[in-house]
Amino acid sequence: MTRIDLNADLGEGFGPWAFTDDAALLGLVTSANVACGFHAGDPGTMRAVTRDAVAAGVSVGAHVGYRDLAGFGRRFLDVAPAELTDDVLYQLAALDGFARVAGDRVRYVKPHGALYNAIVRHEGQAGAVVDAVREYDPTLPVVGLPGSAVLRLAEEAGLPTVREAFADRGYLPTGELVPRGRDGAVLHDAAEVAARVVGLVTGGTVRAVDGTPVRVVADSVCLHSDTPGAVDLLRAVRRALEEAGVVVRAFAGGDEREAP
Repeated sequence: MTRIDLNADLGEGFGPWAFTDDAALLGLVTSANVACGFHAGDPGTMRAVTRDAVAAGVSVGAHVGYRDLAGFGRRFLDVAPAELTDDVLYQLAALDGFARVAGDRVRYVKPHGALYNAIVRHEGQAGAVVDAVREYDPTLPVVGLPGSAVLRLAEEAGLPTVREAFADRGYLPTGELVPRGRDGAVLHDAAEVAARVVGLVTGGTVRAVDGTPVRVVADSVCLHSDTPGAVDLLRAVRRALEEAGVVVRAFAGGDEREAP
């Protein structure tokens, strides 16, 4: 039986400003990547989202990023590895505290934005992320792009790894994501996105921006919560996967039942 996890980035507001419909998304995802305060989020938001995720049986993941609130964590920062390790450790521990108060714990770590893209190839920063996770809890899975430096280094360190694909992002022929700002970087058509995810999950391939097939084997599929119409896109993806006979279930922790 084919199974897949669906994740989205939640808690990406700040103070009274909420930019995503976290409540609706929690009814559709099986894993929630919760912003830890460096690229978005704040203590109150972190507490509320982890509480609601735990109540919904959704796995909580630490969505760690560069210390870049102004740039939403989507600008590369040339952070020294030792400093980056401390930054990731700080974010992970903070979110885990809120998750434990809510009755669960952080179940995985997924880097955000520019950090996620950098550690596809940047060995130093990839190693820094791995070091932080290993020092905090070596049983925590690291989520990343298949073939990335961070997943290779995590495996070498004995950490569980989770290969991720993207529902709403365009792919280059190399299997990397089309950089934001370029044509084809973000997809918006619900029918196209849903069909694309079903093909990816059941067939292991996705079409790159130049039309060539790219082999992508994934354990989890992400849809960005700040993509316009994210809730409708994710609802279409869930429906299409279920109609195709795919079981949607968290890869780590969360409720043992299938997602609602």
